[in-house]
Amino acid sequence: MASRHPTDKRLPASIWVLGLVSMLMDISSEMIHSLLPLFMVGTLGASGLAVGLLEGLAEATALGVKVFSGILSDYLGKRKLLAVIGYGLAAFSKPLFAIAGSMAMVTTARLLDRAGKGIRGAPRDALVADLAPQAMRGAAFGLRQSLDTVGACAGPLLAAGLMLLWSNDFRTVFWVAVVPGMLATLLLVAGVREPHAVPARKGVNPLRREQLRLLGASYWWLVGLGILFMLARFSEAFLVLRAQERGMGLAQVPLVMAAMSLVYALSAYPFGKLSDRVSHKALLACGLLVLAGADAVLAMAQGWQGVIAGVFLWGLHMGMTQGLLSAMVADVAPAHLRGTAFGLFNLASGAALLVSSALAGFLWDRYGPVFTFCAGAVFALLTLGALALGRMGGPDAPQLKA
Repeated sequence: MASRHPTDKRLPASIWVLGLVSMLMDISSEMIHSLLPLFMVGTLGASGLAVGLLEGLAEATALGVKVFSGILSDYLGKRKLLAVIGYGLAAFSKPLFAIAGSMAMVTTARLLDRAGKGIRGAPRDALVADLAPQAMRGAAFGLRQSLDTVGACAGPLLAAGLMLLWSNDFRTVFWVAVVPGMLATLLLVAGVREPHAVPARKGVNPLRREQLRLLGASYWWLVGLGILFMLARFSEAFLVLRAQERGMGLAQVPLVMAAMSLVYALSAYPFGKLSDRVSHKALLACGLLVLAGADAVLAMAQGWQGVIAGVFLWGLHMGMTQGLLSAMVADVAPAHLRGTAFGLFNLASGAALLVSSALAGFLWDRYGPVFTFCAGAVFALLTLGALALGRMGGPDAPQLKA
């Protein structure tokens, strides 16, 4: 992997603030989401079907909102404003979980929370790209992803500890979760300064044909690659199912996600920094090989120890690829269309993830876990082939070669 953009500059303070904001909001959200199914069934008397329908509706809401918020951030030229609205909406939905006495209230809170996630996603990623020096975008996205994952790991652990301390008092734990959510919003308002020079074409409709054409063939190729990638990377819920199926006790199963998140958090920033110095395509290819290896290990696992090894590889591939994909989108998208580019990319990838998870569930029920993970490995290798055949460049980035 040849050197790309060696640099000794430091990341802007606002990038660190955005990472801390993501961490705090993930702590808040995961403290609630890790307990919410138990709360809905045990306290409110909801059925398993109701839980599944609500989760599907919530994710569909987040996906639908993502693309429009990115487009709007390009049109208004206000990335931070939309990010604040998104984080604020999620933060102010948290008290509704604590006071909820019915499924209607929980549904309202859940949809508001996911709408907030959808609103903030693309503008925040575009803001990271706007703030970071072009030669440090990989490090910037890796840092934000790493801190975000720390929050995703810490939230459930904190919730579990508080449930033990307070004798399974769901509502008190939910009230505690309000605090990091509110802190995240305040930190974003006070700690991030939006650059004045970006975006460059405020007031232009990003959905006009001539504007979408400016995204270029490299961008649409990357969207297609992202879709194929997500078909290979189905929901992590199947890692948990595999651990239980291979003999791990119920009390230990949550440690699977904690282990994956820990590896992800520890690897995202170092690999993000590495991506600023090496070929993006080569590093993404390595990540795909690690994903295929994770699937192979999970397929062949004879006990829970093998599952843990596969989970570690899965977390490593996440650290290698997720921030990298964001940096690649930023490289190929014009500055004034970055919100739109991230919105469309996230929408396509999210929809593909829903499809791949449904397909994985079908394969699991019909043919078993071994076939499911083997199929994931095949899709990873197909994505690797598509990556080898493609070429990409961008308006402010040199041609990237494997």
